[in-house]
Amino acid sequence: MIRPGQGRGLLDVYEHRFLLKLLVRKEIKVRYRGSVLGLLWSYVKPLMQFLIYFVALGIFLNLQRGTPNYAIYLFAGIVLVNFFTESLGNATRSIVDNRDLIRKIYLPRELFPVATVWVSAAHFLPQLIVLVGACLISGWTPSLMQLGASLLAFFLVSILATGLGLLFSAANVYFRDSENIVDMILMVVTWASPVLYVWTMVRDAMGPWYWVYQLNPMTVAVEIFHWTFWQPTLKSDQLVPGGTPPDLIILWLPISFGISIVVLFLGQLAFRRSAVHFAQEL
Repeated sequence: MIRPGQGRGLLDVYEHRFLLKLLVRKEIKVRYRGSVLGLLWSYVKPLMQFLIYFVALGIFLNLQRGTPNYAIYLFAGIVLVNFFTESLGNATRSIVDNRDLIRKIYLPRELFPVATVWVSAAHFLPQLIVLVGACLISGWTPSLMQLGASLLAFFLVSILATGLGLLFSAANVYFRDSENIVDMILMVVTWASPVLYVWTMVRDAMGPWYWVYQLNPMTVAVEIFHWTFWQPTLKSDQLVPGGTPPDLIILWLPISFGISIVVLFLGQLAFRRSAVHFAQEL
């Protein structure tokens, strides 16, 4: 018997990984219950988002003129940002949405926000397959270092989303305004990272303060995805606007991991201290 809030946090999630697997299956089944397209919505939603941005920015604002293979550049950023926004948004609501289960039995509360990140990862996979297919058609020739860096970028975003998900899911039990705060954060994420534009625009605008922009782990993760999926599709005679940010892998990736791990630690700390009262508050 373990008192709520007295567990070992995320270590309990690993010990109860069978329950985690069941929760992930349940979340996927519930989300597409009664749906005709089912998991195909994982393709339709990002495709529609991509088309809107590509038409508005690539064609109307003519950003594709200065950015070769702009469609791949755009989609490479969108799939990663979508993974983060879906993970954080659903994790924030995970405890409240599972109030009936939490009231009846005790199990590690961290299972619920972590399960939403895994569900988002399941939706991220088909989008990644589409991205890889488009890259291959465009002559994609990545190096092993680039592929390894993209995997690290995915883990980076997963850690960040889990940490923030733990923090805001706990806060949402006591203050339902937390959902609105998260919604505003998610509105900013797409524009706070070089998804729709190239990073050199920010460097030129911010000057010596550009390093502040690079402190955002999502910025670094998106830049790595561009380096992995977009740049290897360019031909030698195509001009790469600004190339890759300096010290992206050597400096900024470790810094981003450090920031994300701190966020995970703080989120876990706040979650554990609050979890003991979840059943009463719900």
